[in-house]
Amino acid sequence: MPSLPNDRKKVQVPDLAVWKAEGRRMTMITAYDVTFARLVDEAGIDMILVGDSVGMVVQGTSNTIPVDLEEMAYHVRCVARANTKALVIGDLPFGSYQISPEQGVESSIVLMKNGAQCIKLEGGVHMADTIAAITRVDIPVIGHIGLTPQSVHRMGGFRVQGRTEGFEAGGRERILEDAHAVEQSGASAIVIEGVPMELAQEITQKVSIPTIGIGAGINCDGQVLVLHDVLGLCDSKYRFAKHYADLRTSTVEATQAFISDVRSGAFPDDAHSFH
Repeated sequence: MPSLPNDRKKVQVPDLAVWKAEGRRMTMITAYDVTFARLVDEAGIDMILVGDSVGMVVQGTSNTIPVDLEEMAYHVRCVARANTKALVIGDLPFGSYQISPEQGVESSIVLMKNGAQCIKLEGGVHMADTIAAITRVDIPVIGHIGLTPQSVHRMGGFRVQGRTEGFEAGGRERILEDAHAVEQSGASAIVIEGVPMELAQEITQKVSIPTIGIGAGINCDGQVLVLHDVLGLCDSKYRFAKHYADLRTSTVEATQAFISDVRSGAFPDDAHSFH
């Protein structure tokens, strides 16, 4: 595994456009606390997304809708304290930007004051005015189209989008419109989730800003995964989620070893005690 140079520079929002032009593939991963933020940063990740997926991954909710702005501000603050080289992106949760562009600006300011260096929000055509309003006050925005988890009830579950023709929500032509709307509104990048790889490739070729895929195939400019899936901590059955380790098993086995040592009197031993 190649080692990273010690002089690795801080990732800045303008770097994303440069990397797309250069054909450099970008990496993004979720983190919700300082410990994991430091670890993925040490590994050399480009971007850390403090996602509202914290609801499902950490809080145990069935979808992301219950997560509120105060909770997101808390987790952004935790990650920001890691002082990473990676770009820190704060996710606007459901209900914090849908009412008006002004609400979107106010909520974005909250996340920026807590350490975010960029914000992410879901939606395309209908969120264009909100994206434009946020970027007008010099807050960088990353859009999110396709399978948008905050729209889970409209979609009837976490279902692949863009498989049918049409301009209705979830239709192929509508997703293309969403991508162009996000681009034209001034966003710095777009997350494309849960769409056929051919559609994601077409979007990537047509828009001038980077695309970050999750369940969208190989042809996006970058990829994002939830850290707990990467580490194998979650019992995830998502087709697009690859487990690069099995820390779920390791965690259970380590805890069982601790229980055994305590019950047998082997822990704490002299080396782990004070005199």
